[in-house]
Amino acid sequence: MTDNQSPTSEQNSMEPLTVVVSRRVKKGNQEAFEALSSKMTERASRFPGYLGTAMFRPASPDDPEYRIVFKFRDRESLAAWEASEERAELLEQIESLLVQPSEREVTSGIVTWFTLPGQNPVKPPPKWKMTIVSWLALYPSVTLVFVLFGDLLAQVPLLLRTMLVTIVVMLLMSYVLMPRMTRWFAFWLFPLKDRKYR
Repeated sequence: MTDNQSPTSEQNSMEPLTVVVSRRVKKGNQEAFEALSSKMTERASRFPGYLGTAMFRPASPDDPEYRIVFKFRDRESLAAWEASEERAELLEQIESLLVQPSEREVTSGIVTWFTLPGQNPVKPPPKWKMTIVSWLALYPSVTLVFVLFGDLLAQVPLLLRTMLVTIVVMLLMSYVLMPRMTRWFAFWLFPLKDRKYR
């Protein structure tokens, strides 16, 4: 999938979308590429529905791949940004610095938890596998929260208690547990025959 393609029609138009763009930069062009990428982010941030960007630099000098992850509120806001002249102008300059055309994928929901830095597969794992691994992380984390803070939580009103527990668990899942679970279960989530290294 190239950087100029649109999200698939199956995705809910009101669901937040995460776009992962892989770009392999020609040797010696890293500084120019990063400057243009910063401009791209600055321009995107002025568009309605923009939710943020993160850039992952190459894991080693032998691997020129940058991964840029950005989010938009829904398909309409993403489409408006991707059709804009502001983006097209910089994209042409960025593409001239690359070894090969950008590769791009659009994901939503828990799929964004399941990525391997530097080895990001275009094809996500099957939903049933993602569900099992998510549960393996979710069950012990929720149990631990109640073991450690159950007595305190019992004194808190139900709505506030639920809010506190879900905030803690979601932070643990997104920043601590799922990155590790994805690495630990990579052999099962991403069998070698299904992986595409870029």
